[in-house]
Amino acid sequence: MPTFVHGEAVWEVESPRRPSRLAGVTMAGFRVPHLDALRMVPHPAVTLLLEFGPGSPVVDTGAGRRQRGSVVAGPGIGSGGAVWARGRNVECVQIRLSPAIARAVLGIPPADLDGAVVALDDLWGREAERIRERLSEVPSWQERFVLLDALLARRHEAGPPVDPEVAWAWDRIAASHGLVRVDGLAAEVGWSRKRLWARFRAQLGLRPKRAVKLVRFDHAAHRLVAGEHAARVAADAGYADQSHLHRDVMAFTGVTPATVVAEPFLAVDYLAWPTRSKPAAGQSRRAAPAWDRPQAP
Repeated sequence: MPTFVHGEAVWEVESPRRPSRLAGVTMAGFRVPHLDALRMVPHPAVTLLLEFGPGSPVVDTGAGRRQRGSVVAGPGIGSGGAVWARGRNVECVQIRLSPAIARAVLGIPPADLDGAVVALDDLWGREAERIRERLSEVPSWQERFVLLDALLARRHEAGPPVDPEVAWAWDRIAASHGLVRVDGLAAEVGWSRKRLWARFRAQLGLRPKRAVKLVRFDHAAHRLVAGEHAARVAADAGYADQSHLHRDVMAFTGVTPATVVAEPFLAVDYLAWPTRSKPAAGQSRRAAPAWDRPQAP
């Protein structure tokens, strides 16, 4: 199991050897002896955190609100730097769901989460506990991924899909890394602007303009973590200038771009989700051996 070392963070990380059978699903496994004050950086996906180990993660969502154990959160959770995770002896699988499939998998639209971190028990009832038990009984990470992939595919098949026009609009935003004019999306699907905006918000949990900003921020933040210069990232990602990028990063995370590049939540992505670019040489020298470890076939 590859090890991620970044500052004080030391985590074991595993990813599936094969892609999910369900488009729009990615997942990674984590074993973390000491999870200290991890800032949850906003991400354009619905996040499921399924824990099954001896410890239990605690997610602080601000204003004294706290969730323990397995949770689900809508896209963009953590804006403003308000959400933190902590724990000891944590073993969990993190699943990222495209908002376009999350409605079917969850059984409710992401909008019903209302921007909150919700206990999975409250959403799925006893099924959440059964999942935890099965994950703890399965002996390997790859078997856990297979088990969860089958579960997600089954729930997706039985759940209510989003409108094809809404899914298409989301895919356009995601594929362009947020470089799309939202005013043109409605015309392209043949709907009125009001209709698309209302359906998009109700079914995916965020407005189209917010989706564009979130996808653009995520793409820019990962390029910064990979070592690219902020001025180049700002120009390529569609920001007016470097100051515009700075303001967007501050709005989403509550910290500056220089601080964001050191956030473990983002820095681990090259290993947990191998399609992400790894940081530039020298950004985290202690982690370098894990970068060079070949992935299992």
